Amino acid sequence: MRSSRRGQVDPFIVMDVMEAARRAETAGRHIIHMEVGQPGTPAPRGARDALRGALESDGLGYTVALGLPALRSGIARLYRDWYGIELDPERVVVTAGSSGAFLLAFSALFDAGERVGVTEPGYPSYRQILRALSLDPVGVQTAVENRYQPLPDDIRRAGNLAGMIVASPGNPSGTMLDRASLARLIETCAASGTAFISDEIYHGIQYEAPAVSALEISDDVYVINSFSKYFSMTGWRIGWMVVPPDHVRLVERLAQNMFICPPHASQVAALGALGCRTELDGNLAVYTENRRLLLEGLPKAGFTRIAPPDGAFYIYADVSEMTSDSLAFAAEILEKAGVAVTPGLDFDPRRGAQTLRFSYARATEDIREGLRRLTDFMAERKAFPASRQ
Repeated sequence: MRSSRRGQVDPFIVMDVMEAARRAETAGRHIIHMEVGQPGTPAPRGARDALRGALESDGLGYTVALGLPALRSGIARLYRDWYGIELDPERVVVTAGSSGAFLLAFSALFDAGERVGVTEPGYPSYRQILRALSLDPVGVQTAVENRYQPLPDDIRRAGNLAGMIVASPGNPSGTMLDRASLARLIETCAASGTAFISDEIYHGIQYEAPAVSALEISDDVYVINSFSKYFSMTGWRIGWMVVPPDHVRLVERLAQNMFICPPHASQVAALGALGCRTELDGNLAVYTENRRLLLEGLPKAGFTRIAPPDGAFYIYADVSEMTSDSLAFAAEILEKAGVAVTPGLDFDPRRGAQTLRFSYARATEDIREGLRRLTDFMAERKAFPASRQ
């Protein structure tokens, strides 16, 4: 059977790591999961209760393409509560996860062959979705001294871009942009006619200061978010985006044809989750402690070259002094320490062979045990260098 060039995308390596960890667990090993950005907590009780009630009383058929009006209004209220923004619910588009939002955004904004900037390091699926849509992802390299966030000059050096995707807090770094820095990036893109897409999927998970939404600065942006991270609903595949007023109908037509509507059951659960912020902030307390443990423990284990995260639940480590093959290094850690971590190749095709990402989204006891195993592994690796793979 023939295949298209658009289908020739790279694998999502973290999913391969998950599969390797699953095989190890099937073989009877106990694995500490520090590879995937998935909360260890279930969906909040209000989400589960809302769906339980709907299953007894509602056929859960098609909704309108842009999502349940009540959910769109609830998301708009979230922007008032978090950022002090009075957002028109008509601008909110409910999507099948943030992945569905990226498909809609890229289809609405760009024509085949256009160049779209993605940060390196950055979320790998940006590049692969762009390629699958016959778009050209352009790596915009960031520096550890800038905490892996882009500067206006980094974007300018990339040349003529139709769009630029920026995440704050970032994945894999967990670092954030303050209001002034984010505003400079938006202004730089606006000056060159470059569409600005703000990935805000980790908003709500921050530690010293609140995250800044691009909507606090401009309405002429696309903002993408999800119920996966703060709301602890990864597998429910429900997200949203906010678009400029004159793009609502454009996106609606695409959504009607590409998805018909977001999953009705997940929309009901998401609406219930919006009322559970006390419970969800309790999860944030767990991430805060996990972050503290890793920031103290990773350097003691030997992972010293890190940019402390402001948000999300990741730490990105430069391991160039230890390896030039992060894929093999991650496999060695899984095999010998029983800890699953993600090689940086997922996030940075040029420098990722010398980096690892550690996720601290799981239970605190798992993080403690993972640190103990990593410390023992690194000590043995240092004592017996000939055993390195």
